[in-house]
Amino acid sequence: MPTTIDLYFDFISPYTYLVNTALPRLAAAHGAKISYRPVRLIELMRLTGNRPTTLECKNRGIYVMADVHRCAKHYQVDFAPSPYWQTIDFAQLGRGALVASDEGREADYVNAIAPAVFGKPVDLSQTSELVAVLEKAGFDGARLIDRASAPEYAEKLESSTQAAAERGAFGSPTMFVGDEMFFGNDRLDFVAEALRSHEALPQASSA
Repeated sequence: MPTTIDLYFDFISPYTYLVNTALPRLAAAHGAKISYRPVRLIELMRLTGNRPTTLECKNRGIYVMADVHRCAKHYQVDFAPSPYWQTIDFAQLGRGALVASDEGREADYVNAIAPAVFGKPVDLSQTSELVAVLEKAGFDGARLIDRASAPEYAEKLESSTQAAAERGAFGSPTMFVGDEMFFGNDRLDFVAEALRSHEALPQASSA
């Protein structure tokens, strides 16, 4: 049975975009699978006493943007600060990920949405633009967005956020391999180490 990497994330975080450019390859290399678990980052921070210091501290905000550019160059991926960041409904995007998960296509959804936020930014606050991004990835965009507006998906997103807090997460992206938690795209070497440890564990007998 493949090892699972639980990825708690919010598309609002540029580091989430970065981690998703590398984590799928890492998972494939170790025969692992990714369980995508969207959260509401600001609510997660509130629940855990964390603070949005990149917004509160100008110098840290400047550093983070330089760091993200540096990481994107290292990963050889596109990155651009989204001019639409303040108007995008990130909770809607998270609910959409849950719909895609129920349909068994969460990876396709994340791979479509994440670069549309921070790779080559698209104005996802406009329904027509969001539908177009989803349609390009093979979704029925209008139907998915409509389904994501159902109260059950708002409740699922809140439950996922609460579960992340209870497991010890405080930000995005947060990954779990078993009970081990890893925060940030710069911890992928340790994720790989944890996956190797799980690969080395004796397999339970099927007899």
